[in-house]
Amino acid sequence: MNIIVSKEIEAVCPEFVGAAIEANVVNTPYNAELWKEINTLGNDFRNKLTTETVKHISGIDATRRVYKACGKDPSRYRPSAEALIRRMLQGKDLYQIDTLVDLINLASMAYGYSIGGFDADKFSGNTLTLGIGREGEPYEGIGRGMLNIAGLPVYRDNIGGVGTPTSDNERTKITIGTTHILILVNGYDGNEENVRTNAEYICRLLRKYAGSNAETVFTYK
Repeated sequence: MNIIVSKEIEAVCPEFVGAAIEANVVNTPYNAELWKEINTLGNDFRNKLTTETVKHISGIDATRRVYKACGKDPSRYRPSAEALIRRMLQGKDLYQIDTLVDLINLASMAYGYSIGGFDADKFSGNTLTLGIGREGEPYEGIGRGMLNIAGLPVYRDNIGGVGTPTSDNERTKITIGTTHILILVNGYDGNEENVRTNAEYICRLLRKYAGSNAETVFTYK
C-alpha cells in the first residue's frame, strides 16, 4: 500500500508522521489474556488521569489542535484515543468487538495516538491519501451511521474515505473473517520515535494474540 500525505495536511500539520503495519492475521471473537492487559491499563489510567488531564497526552493534544486548525470541534468529534480513555475514566466498560479491534484499541490508549485498523482486502486500489474531509462528503462511520467528516483528517482510497481519527469507515472495517490487515498510527505531534514504538508494540500484540508474524513497520510523512 502506498500512503501519501497531501499538501493540505502538510499545511495544518507539517510535523505529521505516521507508521504503517501490514500483516496476515487470524482473528478471534475474544481473548481473555488481552482483556487482562486492557483492564490493567484502565486501572493505571484511573490512578493517574482525569477526564480533563487526558487532553494533555501528547498525541491527543496534537490531534485536537489539528481538528481545530481544520475547522472541527474536537470536543464534539473526539479523537478515538481520547474517547476510549475517557470512557475508561468514567467507569464505563469498553466495547468488546473482536481480538483485532480490541488490541488496536489497547495500543491506541497506551500511546494516545488515533489508530486506523482496516481489512486490507477491502480497499479499492493500492494508494491511500491523507487529506481533509469536505462538506457533503459521504462517510459511514463504524457504528455511527453517516458522519460529517468536513474538517476531519481523512484517508481516502480510489472510492472515498476509509479512516478518520474519530471513526473508521464501515466499508473497510475489520471483521471476524479478516485475514489481511493494514494498521496506521497517526502522529500529529511529530514524535517519530514514539510513533514507531507504538507501531512496534502493535506488532508484538499481533504476534501474541492474532497468530501473525508481523515485524515490519514503515513510517511516512
